[in-house]
Amino acid sequence: MGTEISEPLILDKESIDDGAGIESELVPEWKDQITIRGLVVSALLGTLFCIITHKLNLTVGIIPSLNVGAGLLGFFFVKSWTGFLTKLGFQVSPFTKQENTVIQTCVVACYGLAFSGGFGSYMIAMDERTYKLIGDDYPGNRAEDIKNPGLGWMTGFLFVVSFLGLFSLTPLRKVMVLDYKLTYPSGTATAMLINSFHTHSGAELAGKQVKCLGKYLSISFIWSCFKWFFSGIGDSCGFDNFPSFGLMLFRNTFYFDFSPTYVGCGLICPHIVNCSVLLGAIISWGFLWPFISAHAGDWYPSGLESNNFKGLYGYKVFIAIALILGDGLYNLIKIIYISAKEMCNKSTKLSKLPIVNEVIDNESSKVLAEQRKRDDIFLKDRIPTWFAASGYVALAAISTATIPIIFPPLRWYLVLVSYIIAPALAFCNSYGTGLTDWSLSSTYGKIGLFIIASLVGSDGGVMAGLAACGVMMSIVSTAADLMQDFKTGYLTLSSAKSMFVSQLLGTAMGCVIAPLTFWMFWTAFEVGSPDGPYKAPYAVIFREMAILGIEGFSELPKHCLALCFGFFIGAFLVNLLRDVTPKEISQFIPIPMAMAVPFYIGAYFAVDMFVGTVILFIWERINQKDAEDYAGAVASGLICGDGIWTIPSAILSILRINPPICMYFGTSLSS
Repeated sequence: MGTEISEPLILDKESIDDGAGIESELVPEWKDQITIRGLVVSALLGTLFCIITHKLNLTVGIIPSLNVGAGLLGFFFVKSWTGFLTKLGFQVSPFTKQENTVIQTCVVACYGLAFSGGFGSYMIAMDERTYKLIGDDYPGNRAEDIKNPGLGWMTGFLFVVSFLGLFSLTPLRKVMVLDYKLTYPSGTATAMLINSFHTHSGAELAGKQVKCLGKYLSISFIWSCFKWFFSGIGDSCGFDNFPSFGLMLFRNTFYFDFSPTYVGCGLICPHIVNCSVLLGAIISWGFLWPFISAHAGDWYPSGLESNNFKGLYGYKVFIAIALILGDGLYNLIKIIYISAKEMCNKSTKLSKLPIVNEVIDNESSKVLAEQRKRDDIFLKDRIPTWFAASGYVALAAISTATIPIIFPPLRWYLVLVSYIIAPALAFCNSYGTGLTDWSLSSTYGKIGLFIIASLVGSDGGVMAGLAACGVMMSIVSTAADLMQDFKTGYLTLSSAKSMFVSQLLGTAMGCVIAPLTFWMFWTAFEVGSPDGPYKAPYAVIFREMAILGIEGFSELPKHCLALCFGFFIGAFLVNLLRDVTPKEISQFIPIPMAMAVPFYIGAYFAVDMFVGTVILFIWERINQKDAEDYAGAVASGLICGDGIWTIPSAILSILRINPPICMYFGTSLSS
């Protein structure tokens, strides 16, 4: 047995008037799914989303998933264009959901580089402003370790590192999407939205699902807009900081932040995932972090800033990394073992890789036929393993030779070692993203940053570590984005080959558009200035981590490495226990990867997701059929509405239009 993950939501019961269903739906060839108009729209939306991502990256440093917005705006632009041409008397080719999927895939690949390119983190941490902000008298902060942003070298760097992630996990797409049936909540919600746009009028259930989606999309959008008016200026205002369970628990991040996105994720993700996330939050923020905080002054110096790696922050980051690596590497080793065993036993027809047991009911024949067609289309246009492997090797060779020219302290053999271990980390990140919708690419980037900086030492270690962070971040981020888009393509009957090609095209666009849009911010504002609108808070964090890496792991807080080792082994043992125990027991054993996310981020989103899973649990008990039919639509609507609001809210922020009210909750002050 393997990890038990169900997929409770979207059986896209799309059918035509005669009820023949998805089996009679015509699917364009993969080349026809990629169109010139689609690429033009992708470039326009990619530019818009890159600007939004840079804005968020340089202010709060947290980037929500914009997949839904990409799918929605792609549909709006193409439909508007084709409608305009039709009115003028031109004959235009029909706009299919596969073309819609290709557009959103291309846009996501493009704006993804605005984040993984490090324009708000490792890349800007190299500049002179960040160096001066930390102080020239700060131990390990050398004037030699400076490289100011430049349009030429940034574009070249992105071109040599951004494509490898697309080739690293392509051979595992069947395992991740079909065998493990990972939900990839944002990708699934995007697919639901795109399917609803292209539904035939005769599908009664699909029509009801569309109405349900639209209803909750509107509610979510209006609620997010309403919340904005009370969010004021700063990080402590609004419903996002509502102390639902009291101020003491609020200080430990236990509160309900009224996020439609996370509640929607709770409706989509299986119950065991949501409960695992909450359990991780209780263990970390309920017990572990308060326990370690009580030893401030003994285990680590007291009075440190919240993002200092020599304090509690170091425990948070590295223990989360240990859990993630333990779970991810266990599953990677298991896949390699089972795959090798199957190759040696060719007489076995039934693969042991699938780990999801489908529950078949009386109406399952049609659903099974729909799923079979999705599987056939997803596997039809194969991307040969030899092509992916040779592409990865060739790109790695080019990158290994080129990166030391851009960053001389990062020697070629260190780049080569990074590319050898990167696929394993990419698998871990893609697996975790499929479970919880959280891509922890920056966390994996910090692994490379810390290790390479400590290996290189004081003579160039800061620059080498930051550059290595970029190498690692690019690979694990693009790999997770690709797998998420594979899931979207699977649910919209889009070819895996068209998904892969559109990712390549979108990545190429991003390598040009992301630096250009960042350059607009860099030349127009004092980026990184603590008194400016774009403070780039993560720049200092990344540079200080590189400086800490020079001093080695011994500079981490007391007992940090021992705790990391314990949680790493614990993740292995929990996964082993899930595999060796009967299904009746294993279905209640938590998933370490899901538990790891709140260790680093906080408990608030775990509370939201648990609210979603409680709603679904009660709904299933009241009306199982309705829950199966509409839970996915409700969840998608909640995620879509909140995701769409991100665009106008970011535009308001760029225009420096601040919310008029700050609703703040704090301890009462005695007069």
